[in-house]
Amino acid sequence: MKYTIKNQEILAYNESEFVTFPKYTSQLINWANQNAQGTRAKIVGQMSDLFPEFMNSADNISLHNWEDWYLQRYPNAIENATERIYEQVKNLQKAIKLIDKDMIQDWVKDLVIHKTYNGFYVQKAILASLSQKLNKSYRLASPAEESVGIDGYVGETPYSIKPDTYKTMNRLPESINVKMIYYTKTKTGIIIEVEE
Repeated sequence: MKYTIKNQEILAYNESEFVTFPKYTSQLINWANQNAQGTRAKIVGQMSDLFPEFMNSADNISLHNWEDWYLQRYPNAIENATERIYEQVKNLQKAIKLIDKDMIQDWVKDLVIHKTYNGFYVQKAILASLSQKLNKSYRLASPAEESVGIDGYVGETPYSIKPDTYKTMNRLPESINVKMIYYTKTKTGIIIEVEE
């Protein structure tokens, strides 16, 4: 069964409030928050634990009662998160004034030329070194294989190769169902972690 629940229906079911923001502002605030880490559990609490706790303890479950319950336990959290994010927004406001067409062209060139070359160069080196360790042949992925997240094969095993920072990027939409190889660049080389 497939169906959609519209925002108005969600409001009716849950007494929710939807706030609308001017175009691009929510994206920018979200981006600033990712850098500032203003809504991390250490700042605002772990919502996946707190909300069920509220649900189990509340006599009357409502938006207003949730707000009261939460603010009693974390009275400064909203303000602390706001301050962290606001400081980052001010940094972004300064930075955005520096961006001109030439800088964008440099950025695109760096992404398309330098980072692509470096990424594939690293992938090939990792696959070659792993193939030596396992005494198996290797090959880079075809475009069709790349489209499903495969970067290459060692023997018959497909691998996806990602920087170690990929592990912390929980906002990525892709789902990769192959063995992972994570790498960390250091001044002296690359640290590789191969999924068993």
